[in-house]
This record gives sequence, structure tokens and C-alpha cells, in this order.
Amino acid sequence: QLQLVESGGGLVQPGGSLRLSCAASGFTLDYYTLGWFRQAPGKEREGVSSISSNDGSTYYADSVKGRFTISRDNAKNTVYLQMNSLKPEDTGIYYCTAALSKVVIQAATGYDYWGQGTQVTVSS
Repeated sequence: QLQLVESGGGLVQPGGSLRLSCAASGFTLDYYTLGWFRQAPGKEREGVSSISSNDGSTYYADSVKGRFTISRDNAKNTVYLQMNSLKPEDTGIYYCTAALSKVVIQAATGYDYWGQGTQVTVSS
């Protein structure tokens, strides 16, 4: 069974950091473009970041550029999202995604697999 499982969410104060992890099981991530999306209460789902399978090219939403870093460890079949300088507006459920592709993908419709999500709350 193909699965993506996120971890690392939690409650953090503004200015703090969190690192999200997403482990895949049932398939190998080597040939998959990976992404992170988030959804805040009452808001539409937003693409946060993506990393390609072929050369590690990355995409970041303007709202997180310079603060978030996506990375992948194919040996561990895991993708990460390092989040620094967190703001209250970063609060939401964060989902990792995977698509059988070589290039970065920004649109949610481009992804084949989704995790269940992990809650990130930024609050004092």
C-alpha cells in the first residue's frame, strides 16, 4: 500500500522553527517530485514548496521564500520541510505530496499521492 506519513508538527511561538518530515512506504521516492501544501482554517489549500526528482530544483511560494527549505533524502525515502522564522499566518495543516515526475509541480492537481497532514500552530 502506497503511503505518505507526515510528522513534526506542533505548537511553536512566532519566530520559532519546526522541521516537518514525510516518510513514504510502499514505493520509492527516487523518481517522484515531492511537495508540501498547507491549509489554514477557512482558507483554500496553498502550495508551499516542491522539489524535483531529477536535479533537485525547488519551488517556494512567495510567502515562505527565505524562511522555509525543502529537502529530500532518497536513501531514507523521506522529504523534509525546515520552517524558520515562523509567523502566525503559517498556521495550518501541512500535507506532503508526491507525483511521478521529473520537474517541480506547483498545482495540487499535479500530484498523485497525499499524506494525512500534520498540524502546525504558530502562536504565543
